[in-house]
Amino acid sequence: MNIIPTAIPDVLIIEPRVFGDARGFFFESFNQQAFQAATGLNVQFVQDNHSRSAKGVLRGLHYQIEQPQGKLVRVVRGAVFDVAVDLRPSSATFGQWVGVELTEHNHRQMWVPAGFAHGFLTLSDSADFLYKTTDYYAPAFERCIAWNDPTVAVDWPLSGATPLVSAKDQQGLAWQDAAVFSQL
Repeated sequence: MNIIPTAIPDVLIIEPRVFGDARGFFFESFNQQAFQAATGLNVQFVQDNHSRSAKGVLRGLHYQIEQPQGKLVRVVRGAVFDVAVDLRPSSATFGQWVGVELTEHNHRQMWVPAGFAHGFLTLSDSADFLYKTTDYYAPAFERCIAWNDPTVAVDWPLSGATPLVSAKDQQGLAWQDAAVFSQL
């Protein structure tokens, strides 16, 4: 596997070795030993999630203020623009974001550590998005920063379109009102 650093050093892009021919392709989407050797991270995943979204759907920016989740995310059908926002006040990249296009063709994955808000915009007609998490979903601790917060200023590739956002995500908080992580 190939590890590609991002502008936020703790967020990683992971390119698996893909073996393909006229019949199709094969790759290991996750191997604990290879992941740990390549990243230096010893994480345990406890939950796998799968979402399908139509074109223009924007999900996020989500996080859990307690039971924070590290996420290993990928797309198995379609394409998304995936974003992580650093919510760790002790970090040199606090308040910064990084985004990457994940597609069924590039097979890239993104490691989003605990302490980050996460969201994505569906670029293709639809997208199936899979992610492994290091802690369980805890709705009581779920928080959301507004996808269009001007302080965070994510440069979503909207091309002038208005994204489709859930009613819950429309209630996302402004950066200055959002809870951040004190212990991470």
